[in-house]
Amino acid sequence: MGWRWIRPHTLTASFIPVLMGTALAFSRGVFDLWRFLAMFIASLLIQAGTNLINEYYDFRRGLDNADSKGIGGAIVHDQVPAHQVLRLALILFAVAIALGVYLASVTSVWLLVVGLAAMAVAYVYSAGPYPIAYTPFGEIVSGVLMGGLIVVLSFYIQVRQVSSGSLLLALPAILLVGSILMANNLRDLENDRAHGRHTLAIILGRNNAIRLFSSMLAAAYLIGMATWIWYFHTPWLFLALISIIWGTRAIAGFFATAEPSGLVPAMKATALTNTVFGLGITLGLVVMHTIR
Repeated sequence: MGWRWIRPHTLTASFIPVLMGTALAFSRGVFDLWRFLAMFIASLLIQAGTNLINEYYDFRRGLDNADSKGIGGAIVHDQVPAHQVLRLALILFAVAIALGVYLASVTSVWLLVVGLAAMAVAYVYSAGPYPIAYTPFGEIVSGVLMGGLIVVLSFYIQVRQVSSGSLLLALPAILLVGSILMANNLRDLENDRAHGRHTLAIILGRNNAIRLFSSMLAAAYLIGMATWIWYFHTPWLFLALISIIWGTRAIAGFFATAEPSGLVPAMKATALTNTVFGLGITLGLVVMHTIR
């Protein structure tokens, strides 16, 4: 399997929330390595599988062709039969379900129920007669399921409860993961419009969508700082502010050009914003607990 097929730059949306939720549990004095690894791998597999399903259905609907920018490329570039791409995606989902069964066996059966529901939504994100990816709700769905829910579940599998702290930590994750999809939709705006999509970027128009994108990043920082001061009472979480460097680059990049190929650096900066933000939170929580 080609590494680019699973769109590795998007995987930050799955593994960073796991690190954040697990670090919060660690700051409470709880950490189980095997539960962490199972959650980490399952989240990556679901993200990779979702990306492959997205490629399969985009190809079937005619959105992807040899000139398409930024796609995984298994079908249109590497000539992999479309049905094999779908089969690979379902295999990744199956392995993720097996890991979910393990996690449910050591925590609660409800974890498996929630996980299966989230995977079903991930599938219909691109599949079915009315895929979520074709609507204005993609950023909300991806942000909540890949960002916020993973933070909360990663904390839950360690401590067997959902705390207000995990919910507060999930809020900036929702916004940052949602911004990754917004960045993708800004790059693909004209191609998506030509193929009948009605993404939020299309409905708002490019300039308003960039303003919303900028507001999402700003809100993530403002909400984050408010909760770090009010709830967590530690300056260590402010390490996450280093990510502003890449956040400002992303915003400037989207305002600078509308050319899809020229927007690739801005998309990468968006993903790096989420990555560095999450790593800053993770490190801050670990240091907070270690020096306590």
